Amino acid sequence: MRTDDKLDQMEERPTDRARPRMTRTRLWLFGGTLAVYFAIVVGVLANTWLVTFDWQLMFFRPYKQWPQIHEFLDYFVVLGQRGPTAVAVAAWLGWRCWRQRNLHPLLVLGASLLLLNMTVGAAKLGMGRLGPHYATTVGANEMWLGGDIFPSGHTANAVVTWGVLAYLATTPLRRRTLSVIAALGALGVGMTTVYLGTHWVSDVLLGWAAGLLVLLALPWLEPAMTLAEDRLMGLLLRLWLRRPESLRGPLPAGLPAPVSRQRVAPDGEVLVRETVGAGAGGRGGAARTPDGRPHHPPRPHTTRAERSPVTPAGSRRPPHADRVPRTTPLSPTSGRGRNGTG
Repeated sequence: MRTDDKLDQMEERPTDRARPRMTRTRLWLFGGTLAVYFAIVVGVLANTWLVTFDWQLMFFRPYKQWPQIHEFLDYFVVLGQRGPTAVAVAAWLGWRCWRQRNLHPLLVLGASLLLLNMTVGAAKLGMGRLGPHYATTVGANEMWLGGDIFPSGHTANAVVTWGVLAYLATTPLRRRTLSVIAALGALGVGMTTVYLGTHWVSDVLLGWAAGLLVLLALPWLEPAMTLAEDRLMGLLLRLWLRRPESLRGPLPAGLPAPVSRQRVAPDGEVLVRETVGAGAGGRGGAARTPDGRPHHPPRPHTTRAERSPVTPAGSRRPPHADRVPRTTPLSPTSGRGRNGTG
């Protein structure tokens, strides 16, 4: 099989990347979660039973009712902090990128955290609610007083960071399993913040809704992430091909191996030889063998009749040895002496 045929098969081979789409079920879930989000905001702004329940639980002081678990929950709540969780999940997804040779998992994590910071951060600063430890008026909703706890950032971050693992799962069983684990983790982080007295119950409810909205909206960002991934992979491949051969080394993780192809004439002469990055369309560099050495086309075969004859002594004759010397026809005066005599 020729190299061109192998390259065509490689380009036509479907990828194994799971790209969720915005299905009708996901749209209904997104709309329902958005309605719950606004209902919680309106309930807090209108000083409804949500605010009353917040104050009742604050006066109950759960951290004083069960002090024996306080130390454990101080460490458990770290599962909702953005820095440690982002580093841990990014390390795992980076390994997946290396195994799958694409940047999609890391791009999904980056896009989800960016969307989370924009939406939750804007809501926090826009409503400015104070937490239980800084409340000033009993029974008030404590809105627009310069706070930043509504919605709960720990809760929303736990939903998004651990939910991304379920979003990227490649089989239904793994997706369901990781979804249950992420939901239980986010539930535990939210209730822990209530126990420690750093958030109202309504903060946690809104944090769950905000994180779920980010996860449900990710399929809308898939085209942009796919475009960014293709451009980044092409850029990395071009940078790798431009390096000197002595410093090039192995192909970086995540980049498709370049494929060399050549066009050969019927007589064995190589007409075109180029290196093409499979899947990225990049070109450049000389054709190389699988072990990294430069590829040189075989010399055309020469028959024995085309070789120069060999003398009995073993030395080759000069190229014009077999030619018959051309003689000059004799002139009327040829053969005569200088004086014209024979």
